Amino acid sequence: MTAGDFQVKKSVRRQLEKRKRRIRRRVGGGRVRKPTKCATFGRGSTRFEVADRARATNHGGLPVVHQLVVRSGLANEIDSRLKLLKVHKPYHESDHVLNIAYNALCGGRVLDDLELRRHDESFLDALGVSTIPAPTTAGDFCRRFAAEDVKSLMDAINVTRLRIWSRQEPEFTQDTARIDLDGSIVATTGNCKQGMGLAYNGTWGYKPLIVSLANTAEPLFIVNRSGNRRASEGAAAYLDKAIALCREAGFEDVLLRGDNEFSQTTELDRWDADGVRFVFGFRLRRDIKSTAESLPDSEFSQLIRAAKAAFDGVERAKQAQVKQQIVREKGYKNIRLQSEDVAEFDYQPMACERAYRMVVLRKNLTVERGEQALIDDVRYFLYITNDRDLAASDVVREANQRCDQENLIAQLKSGVRALHAPVNTMVANWAYMVMASLAWTLKAWTALSLTIHPRWRKKHEANRRDVLRMDFRTFCSDMIAIPAQVLTSARTRIVRFLAWRPRLPILFRLLDAL
Repeated sequence: MTAGDFQVKKSVRRQLEKRKRRIRRRVGGGRVRKPTKCATFGRGSTRFEVADRARATNHGGLPVVHQLVVRSGLANEIDSRLKLLKVHKPYHESDHVLNIAYNALCGGRVLDDLELRRHDESFLDALGVSTIPAPTTAGDFCRRFAAEDVKSLMDAINVTRLRIWSRQEPEFTQDTARIDLDGSIVATTGNCKQGMGLAYNGTWGYKPLIVSLANTAEPLFIVNRSGNRRASEGAAAYLDKAIALCREAGFEDVLLRGDNEFSQTTELDRWDADGVRFVFGFRLRRDIKSTAESLPDSEFSQLIRAAKAAFDGVERAKQAQVKQQIVREKGYKNIRLQSEDVAEFDYQPMACERAYRMVVLRKNLTVERGEQALIDDVRYFLYITNDRDLAASDVVREANQRCDQENLIAQLKSGVRALHAPVNTMVANWAYMVMASLAWTLKAWTALSLTIHPRWRKKHEANRRDVLRMDFRTFCSDMIAIPAQVLTSARTRIVRFLAWRPRLPILFRLLDAL
């Protein structure tokens, strides 16, 4: 740890450095240990007691995130836009929203986990509250939402998001705003979930639409729909909102990305006239396939993947391909990629008044069974774009990078558990998805709120990227689940961290920024 890790008083820096040296001595620090006769885990007697005066919480990092919420004005924005409660006894709308988001940040998997937080005196003291809503109260709050109320909640979050973005360095908005969208299936085994439907794969549940900003992996809009709806239904309207949001933030260049479910041919002319770029997958219809197949080989150029180009001519040690060996020994059917080629031609969709670039990716495959090659197969993938400057290979790369949104959706499902249906109506579950996903947004805001000192720019920027790309579970365990003592002195709450964490200096840098 160096002085450049954060700018706080020297006593705190000395304490953290002392803790770091102490834990390094205990874990070894690279020295060779002597053989021991007994196992490492001790067998001595232990006495257990209940503390009377000293109180501690195992979520010491949450008050830091709460300070970020207070300073960003999110709570006030929610209370001013959301009017669901006639009387506040004692909770306001923002209390309910933050209650669900904080439950996810503390590792809560279901609404019932709120009961643990509700009976944790130190947890309540750390946040400066007398009590928090019970699980049944939280469920009732979700059922109070109408569709317009959920939109108002997303607007409140996005207004605060603009405030966070406005504090970034100019390079932030000089980059291209890459807006991704995709649908996902939220399965449910319940029989009383109003609005659920049977999805294309035979799963009962909902099919929410997720519109996100790839630059920071923030979900800008989440729209819950019945499971039997098309993935692209209503997508254009929310893409327009995302475009307006990014332009209000100062982004001049906006790029829309989606798979072939979201080609949105009825909207392409409008977006093109508005100066919005797009790269969408396109369905391989019979007429387009025949055009792609009729292209001469001279029109195709080989596609070199970025990873392959980076290691071109460099010998790397490779592990044994165990799976491929088993496939060959057992004689399983195997499809091997031999090469990839790209070409392009102009194509005018029926719903459009102008032609656009259609980039063709040709995959040359070999179908094998065991050691024997059966047939050679050729498959085509299409991408439509209005960008005439991008190379065809770069169009394919932009389309492939959109797949990173699958990681965001996976985090919202299994990490945050925002894409779940804990209550009994479609709109109530929509409200829950938006409130729980706020936990992931707060992780992104934590990274964006970190100060970058010019002297230690590389290190501070690496810290920011680390937090932005961090799994939600890692964020909770490293930066939220920190044992801390909670004290009150001169009408001031004191949260005293009791354990050292490698990323604890990042929290102090955040506090310094706030």
